[in-house]
Amino acid sequence: MFKLIAHRLLLIAMFENSALIAHHSSLFSVVIPNWNGLRFLSTCLDALRRQTYPALEIIIVDNASHDGSQAYIKTNYPEVILIELPENRGFTGACNAGMQAAKGEFVSLLNNDTEVDSGWAAAIVDAFNRHPEIGIVASKMLLFEKRDHIHTTGDFFTVDGRAGNRGVWQVDEGQFDHEEMMFSACGGSSAYRRTMLDQIGLLDDDFFFSLEDIDLAWRAQLTGWRCLYTPNAIVYHHLSATGGGVTASYYDGRNLIYVLIKNYPTALWRKYGWLILKNQAGSIRDALLSWRGKAARARLRGMWAGLWSLPRFWRKRRQIQALRTVSIDYLESILWQPQK
Repeated sequence: MFKLIAHRLLLIAMFENSALIAHHSSLFSVVIPNWNGLRFLSTCLDALRRQTYPALEIIIVDNASHDGSQAYIKTNYPEVILIELPENRGFTGACNAGMQAAKGEFVSLLNNDTEVDSGWAAAIVDAFNRHPEIGIVASKMLLFEKRDHIHTTGDFFTVDGRAGNRGVWQVDEGQFDHEEMMFSACGGSSAYRRTMLDQIGLLDDDFFFSLEDIDLAWRAQLTGWRCLYTPNAIVYHHLSATGGGVTASYYDGRNLIYVLIKNYPTALWRKYGWLILKNQAGSIRDALLSWRGKAARARLRGMWAGLWSLPRFWRKRRQIQALRTVSIDYLESILWQPQK
């Protein structure tokens, strides 16, 4: 009992001190979606307690977990704002609920299976403050178990309709230790300026999971907001710890079609559409060749679901393309050319 009281008094003192410092700092909200991620929570939340940036708001949105996550958070992390959803609303539903509740000038989405460096939040806020044209900041994500290997240093999108993680699986030898404009930030540690979100909207809840970050980045880029990768914001990530497999294959196949229908401008479709269709045909061919595999069949089901949704997403497309403020030449310049 004495230890518990002492712990609570220490937290109160920390909060009071932070409040004094935060008076002169922009509030930074961190939204963490959680679904049965109890085994990761202490690592994730303890790292956030060690942040050097003082004005943090931590929000966990729980997708109806049944592993005791909710009670654990309430008992051990009373400073965390816990939002308990009545059912699993996926990554997008949980993140949107958290972003709607967040009060910060800057809002980050952070996977529950991550551990952030102590200077992570400070580096992100610094990047936003130095670059008013930036609406998105991408972190340097490294593998949790192999901390000298890269998960992503910002995400790219190619002219032939593919999304990817820059530097994935490479040994980190300092080759990405400089700031650079990228297309998108990985949703596992993305950070957004609130004024941008107010303009372009939150995640598209139809995505549920996968490529929702790329979709949001498309809307940002179309309206003139940019994405900056900063190597000083370091995150260690367990890959596919609370998701992946067959489920991911379905959503990957479906949601890439959603992205292309909604966001890819007509002028670029005219120029590169044949390459996009060639890639999609290749994905279908590969899945058919691996038909006995559950993941391959799931991807095919996802692609069919994406095509079936074309009329509904065409209506979204008209709204999004009407908001474009940048030139086609600019958009083409930030898309990567396909690898030979």
